[in-house]
Amino acid sequence: RVLFLSTMATPTTPVDTTERAQQQAEFKATCDKYVNKGLQRNPTIQFLLKKMVDMNCKPPPGFIRCMDCGDKQAGGGFGMIEETILTNKKATASVAAETNADAQRRSALPQCQRSFSDLQDQLKAQEDGTSELKLVPEIFLCQQHVRSESHAHESIVHELIHAVDMCRTTMDPLNNCVHLACTEIRAENLSGECAMFKEVTSGRIQHFAKHGQQCVKRRAALSVKANPNCRDRAHEFVDAAFERCYNDTYPFDRHPNLQ
Repeated sequence: RVLFLSTMATPTTPVDTTERAQQQAEFKATCDKYVNKGLQRNPTIQFLLKKMVDMNCKPPPGFIRCMDCGDKQAGGGFGMIEETILTNKKATASVAAETNADAQRRSALPQCQRSFSDLQDQLKAQEDGTSELKLVPEIFLCQQHVRSESHAHESIVHELIHAVDMCRTTMDPLNNCVHLACTEIRAENLSGECAMFKEVTSGRIQHFAKHGQQCVKRRAALSVKANPNCRDRAHEFVDAAFERCYNDTYPFDRHPNLQ
C-alpha cells in the first residue's frame, strides 16, 4: 500500500549483522513496551480502538506491530498491499514466470521495507491487468525510529485515524488521491503531531496565525507524495480536500486538543 508516514527519520550508520540484530532486538523491546502502554493507558488510543469495535471493525490480534523497517526512513505506516496475480492467457510462459517472480519478491518483504519503485511496479501491474491490489488494514511502527513513548502514541493515533476512515467509508487511497489527501489531513490534524509547541521547538512556525493548518498541509503533502499516482500533484490534492477534511473531527465530538 501507500505508506501513510507519521515521521521522517535521520539516516542510520551501517553496522555489522550481529550488532544490528542486537540493536533491533533492543529497539523492538522498547517499541513493544510503548505500544502496550498505549493500549493499556492512553485514553485516545483506547477510544479509537473502541470506536472501531463499535463500527464492526474489530482489529485482529497483532493489528499494531513494531517492525524492522530496514533503510526506510519512516516512523510508521498503515496498511499492507496484498497483490494477487491475475491469469493472462496472452502472456508467454517466460513473461508469466517473470511477473510471478516479481510479485513474490515484493510480497516476501515486510510492507515497511518495500521501496517507492516496488509500489510503482505494483500500480503498473494493476494498470496492465496482470495483478490486483488490495489494501489490508494494519499498523506498524518502525522500531528503530521511535523516539519516545509520546512519539509512539502519537504515531499510533495517526494510523488509527486511517483505520477509522477505512472502516466508515469506501476510501481507496491507492487509486484516489483526494481520498488519500483527506485521510492524511485528518490524521495529521487529530493526532497532535502539529501541536504548536512542536512547531515552535522545530523552528517551523513562520506565522502563529493558522500555524496548525500550515503544518497539516505540509505533512499531509509529504505523505501523499509517497503514492506514485499522486506524487506530482500532491499539493493540489491536499488543497482540494483541505477545508472539508480539516474540519472533520470524527470520531471526536471536537478536536481532541480542545477536549
